Amino acid sequence: MAENGIRQTAGRGRRYDTVLDTIGDTPVIRINKLAPEHVTLYVKAEAFNPAASVKDRLAVNIIEAAERAGTLKPGQTVVEATSGNTGIGLAMVCAQKGYPLVVTMHDGFSVERRRLMRMLGAKVVLTPKANGAVGMVRKATELANAHGWFLARQFETEANADIHEATTAREILADFADTRLDYVVTGYGTGGTVTGIGRVLRKERPETKIILSEPANAQLLGSGNGQERDETGAPAAKHPAFEAHVIQGWTPDFIPLVLQEAVDGAYYDGLVPASGPDGVTWSRRLAAEEGIFTGISGGATFAAAIETAKSAPEGSVILCMLPDTGERYLSTPLFEGIPEEMSEEEKEIAASTPL
Repeated sequence: MAENGIRQTAGRGRRYDTVLDTIGDTPVIRINKLAPEHVTLYVKAEAFNPAASVKDRLAVNIIEAAERAGTLKPGQTVVEATSGNTGIGLAMVCAQKGYPLVVTMHDGFSVERRRLMRMLGAKVVLTPKANGAVGMVRKATELANAHGWFLARQFETEANADIHEATTAREILADFADTRLDYVVTGYGTGGTVTGIGRVLRKERPETKIILSEPANAQLLGSGNGQERDETGAPAAKHPAFEAHVIQGWTPDFIPLVLQEAVDGAYYDGLVPASGPDGVTWSRRLAAEEGIFTGISGGATFAAAIETAKSAPEGSVILCMLPDTGERYLSTPLFEGIPEEMSEEEKEIAASTPL
């Protein structure tokens, strides 16, 4: 604050060569109204990434790791299966770097996601919702094999967790270097976030407990059942515990290979399921009461953080990961009941003055 009370900014002290250089260093924000009184609760707002989700991180590293390895050639088409956020991140990266991108996505995901990808220059191939995430992965693999395209393989590639180990985890360490950090709460889609931060926190902040969340009606990890895989590590079939859920971006219908490292390495200390309705409720409350706009997955992660706080000791510090922005959910249950036209109260306000 300046002396007169007006907020001031000083600039970042640098100029960026490309939009990709702005990925990461997302802010940690204190929750002031919704946090239980006996804990201090923060969120890490991944919507501050340039394409507005945590998946920007893995998108840029998948492409740049392939460039370094020589497995992605100049001008080669990239193809990937995605529920949306990875595809949007890849579309941004490929647009900047000049790679054509084809995305496979089943037709049950929000229409704004496919429109965003197309806006960024990608081609979106829709697969039947009935075939699930496994179906869109198989379609991407089929297209890559048929056309010689580069398959991004977000669910299996080492580049996924590697970028969270190198960036997300390091940011958390730096932001909490001068204070305690008792819990980190996150959901999973590919598992890259929990695996990457787990590698680091287990070594450098072993006192910090990592809490993982998944949909209450699709508890793949909670079921105790393993995942059937093919020779590449990709899913060979849907997981038997999967049921359709509204938390887009969370928990596909299989346990990703990237997540399997966190399971095998015991990188998390507890599983806290969250329901879709709770995700919607807490996303709306974060927006209306804290001014923090996140999607259903962010709301569900926050629900798990609130549940974690209930049994947390007095004075605990909790960090909750918020994966993306609420604008990615305009056609989903998150916005059901949010009217386009004026309410009666709004009409009364409008009529209270002549114009």
